[in-house]
Amino acid sequence: MSISLSSLILLPIWINMSQIQQGGPDEKEKTTALKDLLSRIDLDELMKKDEPPLDFPDTLEGFEYAFNEKGQLRHIKTGEPFVFNYREDLHRWNQKRYEALGEIITKYVYDLLEKDCNLKKIFIPVDATESEPKSFIFMSEDALTNPQKLMVLIHGSGVVRAGQWARKLIINEDLDSGTQIPFIKRAMDEGYGVIVLNPNENCIEVEKPKTHVQSSSDSSDEPVEKRERKDKVFKETKKRRDFYEKYRNPQREKEMMQLYIRENGSPEEHTVYVWDHFIAKSAAENVFFVAHSYGGLAFVELMIQREADVKSKVTAVALTDSVHNVWHQEAGKTIREWMRENCCNWVSSSEPLDTSVESMLPDCPRVSAEECCRTRVKHQGLGS
Repeated sequence: MSISLSSLILLPIWINMSQIQQGGPDEKEKTTALKDLLSRIDLDELMKKDEPPLDFPDTLEGFEYAFNEKGQLRHIKTGEPFVFNYREDLHRWNQKRYEALGEIITKYVYDLLEKDCNLKKIFIPVDATESEPKSFIFMSEDALTNPQKLMVLIHGSGVVRAGQWARKLIINEDLDSGTQIPFIKRAMDEGYGVIVLNPNENCIEVEKPKTHVQSSSDSSDEPVEKRERKDKVFKETKKRRDFYEKYRNPQREKEMMQLYIRENGSPEEHTVYVWDHFIAKSAAENVFFVAHSYGGLAFVELMIQREADVKSKVTAVALTDSVHNVWHQEAGKTIREWMRENCCNWVSSSEPLDTSVESMLPDCPRVSAEECCRTRVKHQGLGS
């Protein structure tokens, strides 16, 4: 049986607790004090000291995984699906490993959008300088010139990026279930131009600059004795601070800061930006949206801000488990009426496919997506 460092640290406290609890009133006061001490110990931080290094591969091959011919993620040697609990009792480490794999999956899907779907990566803001933070979307060659129809895809919130519906489905099921690729290919086969939004790419992360702590001895006007005393205090304080930092951050993880992308700092901003600079300028007579989860909320916000323009170009909207709320978003009567005629929300339900599902909101119809709306909506057709 292995004993973790955190267990060894806490063992004397547990022993003292058991001994004190057998005593009288004075011991009870000590018990209360020790309980207070225990409540202030951050076990998560202590557990970091037992972790292996947070140093993960940056390729699928490095993780010893690959997608097979069915689009399923499988271990190269064993053929087994992805295992989350790679190291037992190290949940934080396993989660960090999963997130590292997820970043590789994101880049893998980006490559598929360009190489397999023949989409182009378009950087935004369109007038960005060389040095400012940028995001990007993906578009088909004819996205802006197709005179007939244009398909716009918006994913939900969280870690997913352009081309994905759900990272978990990509890793645990297959690419067809978790990505937008089947939608994109079918749309292109049926003569649609395609634009794939990237509403969660709102900022870039950079390492925080290290703050320089000025030594007290920099003040040369003070008497020598006073300056020496202050230097001693300064060095002792710095030593304690460094010791605490080593405890707080034993893996020496980089402290990051976020630099937001101009006019794309939120999913709602991003959707409006792409509308103004791309969709509104497209030649398509009919524009169709497929929006999942928070993507539905972003579409409703777009309607609120660009109601007349949206009504003039958008023919139909397929929502999947949309989390929009016309009351909270203060969508007006004319928007709600338009949504009733032009939108449909496929929601998770045990009812048969396309069965009407009751809604308390006076907006668009809700129908059953049966098993899973992400994989079912594609069977409903992409519109005329």
